[in-house]
Amino acid sequence: MSEFGGPAYRALQRRRSHSSVTDEAPSRAELEEYVAAMASVSDHSRLRPWRIIELRGKARGKLAKGLAKASGEDRAKLTAKMKRAPLILVIVVSPRESHKVPLWEQEAVASGVAHFLGLLLHESGWGSVWKSGTHTRSKAVRKALGVKKPEYLLGWLHVGGITDRDRERGAKPRKPLDVSRHLSGPG
Repeated sequence: MSEFGGPAYRALQRRRSHSSVTDEAPSRAELEEYVAAMASVSDHSRLRPWRIIELRGKARGKLAKGLAKASGEDRAKLTAKMKRAPLILVIVVSPRESHKVPLWEQEAVASGVAHFLGLLLHESGWGSVWKSGTHTRSKAVRKALGVKKPEYLLGWLHVGGITDRDRERGAKPRKPLDVSRHLSGPG
């Protein structure tokens, strides 16, 4: 058994969200390496019930268009929000027919992919922040991104370079977790 506090533990301790990022972003080749690493995500029956939509440049406006139609919010305002990061990675749940693996478990796999991807990005020096919202699973958003049922969106990561300000500031100490609220024994 390895010592407590190995590389994975330290990576989790360091990870943080970056709501402001620079205009730099991982290349397509780099993204392919991160996505290939998702083969290790726990996945009952290896269904791989997820996929990722890569949005760069004007394509980011597709997400803004769908959200504007679904919410009634100003499209220009939403487009500006989507342009805060040079890359948006949309996580799509792609349910597979299975008598052994229920939908909730397949969605959990897609959630794992989203969070491991955020961790890999952070450990590689990229900033990201997870986003979702009331209209994430709306028909208008699915249509804007070409997502057809039974698929649906889980959320998206805004990705870019870490700002000098965030690098200088370092990781803000997190509020300690009250472990007794989250870890218990039987009954």
